[in-house]
Amino acid sequence: MARIAWRLPPLWVRRVVLAPLVVLIAFVWLPMAVWLVVIVAGVVAWALPGRLRILRVIFMMGLYLLWDAGALVALFALWVASGFGIWIKRPAFQRAHYRLAGAMLGSLFWAARWLLRLTIIVDDSEGDLNPHQRPLIVASRHAGPADSFIIVHTLLNSFGREPAIVLKATLQWDPAVDVLLNRIPTRFVAPGRTKRPGQPGGAQAIGELASDLDGDDALLIFPEGGNVTARRRTRRIDQLREAGHHEFATRAESMAHVMAPHSGGLLAAIAAAPDAEIVMLAHAGLDKLETVGDIWRELPVDKTITLKSWTASPAPAEGADEWLFGWWERVDGWVGANQAPASARQAKSADTDSPE
Repeated sequence: MARIAWRLPPLWVRRVVLAPLVVLIAFVWLPMAVWLVVIVAGVVAWALPGRLRILRVIFMMGLYLLWDAGALVALFALWVASGFGIWIKRPAFQRAHYRLAGAMLGSLFWAARWLLRLTIIVDDSEGDLNPHQRPLIVASRHAGPADSFIIVHTLLNSFGREPAIVLKATLQWDPAVDVLLNRIPTRFVAPGRTKRPGQPGGAQAIGELASDLDGDDALLIFPEGGNVTARRRTRRIDQLREAGHHEFATRAESMAHVMAPHSGGLLAAIAAAPDAEIVMLAHAGLDKLETVGDIWRELPVDKTITLKSWTASPAPAEGADEWLFGWWERVDGWVGANQAPASARQAKSADTDSPE
């Protein structure tokens, strides 16, 4: 069956229709949300783990709606304060937007810790993420729901980095994300079937961002190009074989937790920011959450997300693909060794499906 590509609405529709609509709906939702705070916090969050899942999901949706609306109001205030957008790109207002982004993500993950019992652990013993007058190029695996939110939250609020990001254009459907990220260094890349004429490709967009990095910036890229799924992983292996890269295809088949990476974007970033430190980033804890059904089965469950970073030596002038593949094999091995055990529900399902 052909997949439907939802074309992003024009900018004026997103600003004049979608953003005010989110704020309006949030004000209508507010009285119900107050009652759900009491019910969910007192009954579901701790007393009845694994039950009343629908109430928890409804509350999460309501909380996110209020979060989005609050962010839009704050962003509107910043737009007015910047002379109705005239000075929005000045350093002072860029810093204000990063502070707002940190507060937005900090509040969201505070709620996640309370509601979902989510814990984030960072192991940077082999890859320093703290700013020390050198920008970072962070190449991360891409797997599980909202992993980009988790990584950006960690860079902003734990390490004082100002992230520059290349993301899929479809994320602009979220009004607050759309407004915020279009005001700070970000590039949105559209899939080939929805890409408009003249839009830059992924490598070009990454190179443009990397050329403007300063000492406390961190360029976040995902060399796999998208969240890991079985279909994408198989397609990527087939692409390598079709291009004659049979050895890389065989190596990609042996990596069970990641997809074969694309080197173009990372090399473009390194060329545009040769003084930047290169950090490889892995994470574990979201690996089995690929579909809506997976997320539904896992709610509510205590989750620990572990981030692991390594500082990498610069890519060699020749053999960059080999260099990146070697790192991705290391990432794959770390993920395999640090995956959370399957939940009791998953284990029971596996036992039921067993032919023995």
